[in-house]
Amino acid sequence: MESQDNNKVSGSVDGIGGSKGGVGMSTKVSICDLILRVLALLLTLAAAIVLGVDKQTKVVPFQFTPTLPLVNVEAHAKWHYLSAFVYSMVANIIACSYGAISSLILLGTLYRKTGLVQIITVFDLVMVGLLFSANGAALAIGLMGYKGNSHVQWNKVCNVFDKFCDQAAISIVLSLVGSLVFMALVAVAVLTFHKRFASRN
Repeated sequence: MESQDNNKVSGSVDGIGGSKGGVGMSTKVSICDLILRVLALLLTLAAAIVLGVDKQTKVVPFQFTPTLPLVNVEAHAKWHYLSAFVYSMVANIIACSYGAISSLILLGTLYRKTGLVQIITVFDLVMVGLLFSANGAALAIGLMGYKGNSHVQWNKVCNVFDKFCDQAAISIVLSLVGSLVFMALVAVAVLTFHKRFASRN
């Protein structure tokens, strides 16, 4: 009789210890998730700011016809002149806003189990696709600016607007790193789900 009671007590203690260990692991994962989420927020915010203030004005020589002399013309380069950069700006603003909202939600559910985690993971995956597509579009037009395209007679412009192109490149790099951080969030969530289902089985 005493041995059965002792077994029950020891079993219950082990169960409590296992539960505390699971909660501790879940809390560690949540804190790691929160850190990555804030990092993604800051990176996409920085990318949007760097691109948003990107503009340059240069005086360039221009010849209207071969018979007329060169005339100095003031030329402007601004990010909203290119649709790919507009798309990149919108994508980074969306990702930044989502990062802030999801961080607040995660802070509110840090020590509680909730079904919101699965929904947030789906939106993390959406942010990865959105940022990768925006970065691809911006990178394509950026390479066109650096190298031009002789097949369609598009001259390179980054030899003239060097500051504008360099700043756009920095924005693309920041946004790309932000998208990789969102991808890391998805990977952490998938590994966490896998461990939970493996422990149940």
